[in-house]
Amino acid sequence: MNLANKVIVITGASSGIGKSLAIEFAKRGANLVLGARHFVNLCTIAQQIEQQYNVKAIAVQCDVTIEEDCDLLIKQALITFNHIDVLVNNAGISMRALFNDSSVKVLKSVMDVNFWGTVYCTKYALPHILKTQGSIVGVSSIAGYKGLPGRTGYSASKFAMNGFLDALRIENLKTGVHVMTACPGFTASNIRNTALDKNGQEQGESTLNEQSMMTSEEVAQIIVSGVENRSRTLIMTGEGKLTVLIGKFFPGLLDKLVYNKMKKERNSLLK
Repeated sequence: MNLANKVIVITGASSGIGKSLAIEFAKRGANLVLGARHFVNLCTIAQQIEQQYNVKAIAVQCDVTIEEDCDLLIKQALITFNHIDVLVNNAGISMRALFNDSSVKVLKSVMDVNFWGTVYCTKYALPHILKTQGSIVGVSSIAGYKGLPGRTGYSASKFAMNGFLDALRIENLKTGVHVMTACPGFTASNIRNTALDKNGQEQGESTLNEQSMMTSEEVAQIIVSGVENRSRTLIMTGEGKLTVLIGKFFPGLLDKLVYNKMKKERNSLLK
């Protein structure tokens, strides 16, 4: 896909990977529909992108947990551009708490953003992407391949997203619609700062070493190139690829390796 003048809808575009995706798509000549809850910040990003990259970018306030907001996001894209080429389901939230200590509401909140937000936006965008034979993208995680301790809700939401996109891909094998699952490793962004604790409050400080992680800019470059190449699945780190491989052949060993890795995080939940 040549991205020049294509219309890209991105959720969770006000920070982190979403903001970096907006910039990277704009660099390659695409027009943008940016959705997020933080509307003022989103408007600033859209304005800066228009001024710097000579593309059109609009901001739409959107809480992906609200189905009507997702409908409005797609309608606004159609009102402005008359078509949609790519939907990037990027909006996401994490958690950090042992399941035994967590309120079930925490898991529901994570599922509402990560899974249902993807379902809602895809439901309203798909009829229009069928017309352009465009792309549906889900920004998932290695946690969608291997459950992470202290992230039961997050892992569950990403497993659900992966299954949803996999089934959607098969349904559209003959329609020309491209479905891509993108799985970054740990990425230096604010997702850990906003991760929910056992009571549903933002934890505020990352417990992992952000310096050794991929940057959101690196992740965005890989995802945008994946859209151009119509890739099926992107597993972006050697550690991630090794996790998937070991999980297929030595699942018990992988359990121990994941336990030991997560036990090393600051203020570990594991004893």
